[in-house]
Amino acid sequence: MNRTEIRVTQFDEERALYHLQHGDLYSCIFAGPADGESALKESRDVRFTDCSFSLRYPLWHTDTFRMKNTTLDELTRAAIWYSRHGRIEDCVLGGIKAVRECEDIQITGSRIESPEFGWKSAGISLTDTQVTSEYLFLDSRDITLDRVQMKGKYSFQYVNSLEIRDSVLDTKDAFWHSHGVTVRNSVVKGEYLGWFSEGLTLIGCKIIGTQPLCYCKDLRLVDCTMEEADLSFEYSDVEAEVRGHIVSVKNPRSGCITADSVGEIIMEDAVMDCTGRVILRNDGKAE
Repeated sequence: MNRTEIRVTQFDEERALYHLQHGDLYSCIFAGPADGESALKESRDVRFTDCSFSLRYPLWHTDTFRMKNTTLDELTRAAIWYSRHGRIEDCVLGGIKAVRECEDIQITGSRIESPEFGWKSAGISLTDTQVTSEYLFLDSRDITLDRVQMKGKYSFQYVNSLEIRDSVLDTKDAFWHSHGVTVRNSVVKGEYLGWFSEGLTLIGCKIIGTQPLCYCKDLRLVDCTMEEADLSFEYSDVEAEVRGHIVSVKNPRSGCITADSVGEIIMEDAVMDCTGRVILRNDGKAE
């Protein structure tokens, strides 16, 4: 199979490399006065090294691509859509909606600064990556985060099958309406964590913020700590082992919450039957 090699070339026209197949691009620039869109739409088996993008919609309907040491700046709106089998390494992904409706995309050692990143996608993995985004991975499935630093509101809503390991999440309203999420050895900071989730499991995590984990089904906490966590677990079906103190627990619907201490246990004004128990390790009593 012959490959097309392109080096140190600038492109700015509409569909400049439309349907490029088996191409290797080195130190190429996608920018210029023509301001053309969709530079590599419908491309197949393309590789980018040390390239830069400043034009809209460059990689739509792309099948099999590799990207290394490449920058997609804040002008590169909606850069990677309807694409699959991508490997992105040591890159910067900027611009709103950088990835959407994609499949099998692996991102490592990169920085992502993109509102509305990763919507309606499947099989996406982030490793050793920094992410700033709002509504991260909305309505996506089969997502993996490993050693990720994440900042932004409303993350992982309606996500299905998500695994997070050794990460720091600075977010709010995370995991709302999610299904089948497991978070291990991570810090999760933000308000209103996990409301309306089903099958959310947190193992060895630090949970920080007000009113976490309410209206949950099949919620599990294993060897976690909770800070600033008031009015926790309201109307949730929960099995929780918490190390240390919880500010307050309110009306757990069912299950058992075990902690070293709880500032206040509120079992009143419930709108449904609440049979959840709170066990304090220090005295062994159930409330």
